[in-house]
Amino acid sequence: MRITPLDIQQKQFSTRFRGFDMEEVDSFLELIREEMEELLRENANLREEARRYEKQLKEYKNIETTLKDTLVSTQQMVEEYRNTAKKEAELIIKETELKADDMLREAQEKVIKIHEDITDLKGVRRHFKEELTRLIESHLRMMEFDKEREAETPNEI
Repeated sequence: MRITPLDIQQKQFSTRFRGFDMEEVDSFLELIREEMEELLRENANLREEARRYEKQLKEYKNIETTLKDTLVSTQQMVEEYRNTAKKEAELIIKETELKADDMLREAQEKVIKIHEDITDLKGVRRHFKEELTRLIESHLRMMEFDKEREAETPNEI
């Protein structure tokens, strides 16, 4: 059973012959009651303070949990961004390699085409030379024929 300050204040002692000084006992009981009231107030204040600290601790733990979750989420996002960037870089490299291969193939095809054009032009030039040579030879023969005819026929003017 708990004793309250009111219990102390209302406590009555029986008196006996040659007993305690009642004023001294009452004065001491009053002093004990006041001390007990002060201790109870202090205890109540400490309990309230403990509740506030427990509540604050709970809030801090919630904040800590939230921060940890946020940190984990952020780390996961960073890892995802890193992986995405790596994949994009690999894709860009592959596309660039394919474009480079296409450009090289096109350049090789152009070189082959130019060589074919050069070969064709050489054939056209050779054919043109042959035709020109035949034409010149034909004209030379005609001129010789004309010379021979002129030599055979006297001047008829």
